[in-house]
Amino acid sequence: MSNLKLKPLADRVLVEPMEAEEKTASGIIIPDTAKEKPQKGTVRAVGPGTKDVTMEVKVGDVVLYGKYAGTEISIDDKEYLMMKQADILAIV
Repeated sequence: MSNLKLKPLADRVLVEPMEAEEKTASGIIIPDTAKEKPQKGTVRAVGPGTKDVTMEVKVGDVVLYGKYAGTEISIDDKEYLMMKQADILAIV
């Protein structure tokens, strides 16, 4: 799936955001300036958790997260979000 050499610490999760929608359901093309930030992505790496937090997500899960969740990081020219598991709203 992914050969990332990155291991999140504690209760952190590395998420690869899905692409923003290119067009609406009715077929209208959305320009880059008007695209919503995606709030759905695929888990690419998971930390071990802490004594108070058991990790519920696993690599490969598709998750929903808050609009402003996580810190944007770039690895090998790909954009990811590093966030705490608590920032994840649901597994899809």
